[in-house]
Amino acid sequence: MKEVDLISVGMTNFGKHFDKTGRDLLIEAAREAITHVDKGIDMKRDVKALCIGYFTPDLFEHQGHIGALSAEWLGLSGIPAFRTESACASSSAALATGYFAVASGMYDLVMVAGVEKMTNLDTPGVTNALSIAADDVFELTTGITFPGLFALMAQEYFEKYSGSWEDLQTVTLKNHHNGSLNSKAQFQAEISAIAEKTAIKKGVTFKDEMDFLKSKYNPLVAYPLRLFDCSPISDGASVAFLTSREISKRFTDKPLHIIGVGLGTDTISLSGRPDLTTSKATENAAVAAYKMARITPEDIDIAEVHDCFTINEVILSEDLGFFKKGEGLKAAQEGRTSLSGDKPINTDGGLKSKGHPVGATGIAMVHEIWLQLRGEAGKRQVKGNPKIGLTCNVGGSSASAMVFIFERGEK
Repeated sequence: MKEVDLISVGMTNFGKHFDKTGRDLLIEAAREAITHVDKGIDMKRDVKALCIGYFTPDLFEHQGHIGALSAEWLGLSGIPAFRTESACASSSAALATGYFAVASGMYDLVMVAGVEKMTNLDTPGVTNALSIAADDVFELTTGITFPGLFALMAQEYFEKYSGSWEDLQTVTLKNHHNGSLNSKAQFQAEISAIAEKTAIKKGVTFKDEMDFLKSKYNPLVAYPLRLFDCSPISDGASVAFLTSREISKRFTDKPLHIIGVGLGTDTISLSGRPDLTTSKATENAAVAAYKMARITPEDIDIAEVHDCFTINEVILSEDLGFFKKGEGLKAAQEGRTSLSGDKPINTDGGLKSKGHPVGATGIAMVHEIWLQLRGEAGKRQVKGNPKIGLTCNVGGSSASAMVFIFERGEK
């Protein structure tokens, strides 16, 4: 198999784009990715195939046949193009497919992308659209939705490891701080700033950030999770270019080498799992990626993990081997996952602050690793010249997981 390099990544701002379609967002992300190819790229000549992740285009935009449509709008009609779907890991599925296509020798350069246009529906409509990633027979018929499923995970985690919702707010505070440094984030504000704005608008006072987070302005969604434990409804797109290593120097002197790829699955229904505080999908994907990369979790300098709900960042940090079981929450409280910690996680604000247009999330994670390993993340740049980064993108209640490991190439 050929070695595969990442030569460029681009993404839109994440947020509410009421005046744009998924097509518009895809083109915007592609344009940025093109400008980030250091030595330039000729799309019509160089791009040989397109893989695009979009979870529910039929429900959000009444549109199917996404592959051919995307190729048309990108000016690439004629090349092989198709959609991948793996719930919230749909663009990671596109990334994996593109990786396999290049590694097999079938194509020298593949464009991979992700998009989701969620704000076409109201909150109940989005909730219904996303619910199809859960088990329709054994979960949805009970009336449960994803906040409820992750709330069950949080309850079991706290019961098993003696944590609390108050402890979990470390993740909320950290990710909003990181998001405040990210110009592409949906929420570019610290919790303290949000509390101050709320106090002025509502004529109330808060003693501190925790007082705000315990207030009615952070309402309970599904016990013990509150509003600020949940990722928002978002629109956005992300794009990346993959090439074989033997030709990547034609496009950049600063590629990222893809050194580890791991994929895994678990039961879709939580009722099929003996332990709600872990995901077999993530554990299996991580083991495979580390084995391929010939490294251990200790070698990872920076990571982007799927914090669709704050508890999931904690659980994934353990499933990935960064911390022992039951110690992920303590590690977050100790600041180990902060920008200045020994294992920085979600330096771009994560799904919680950056936003979560589900089909675009996986490659958006790669965008942050791309910036960090190239030393181009600005105010949120991790010190110490990080060399190896990891992304962990999951689908549904972590019923599918995809882990990628990237290493900074020579400059």
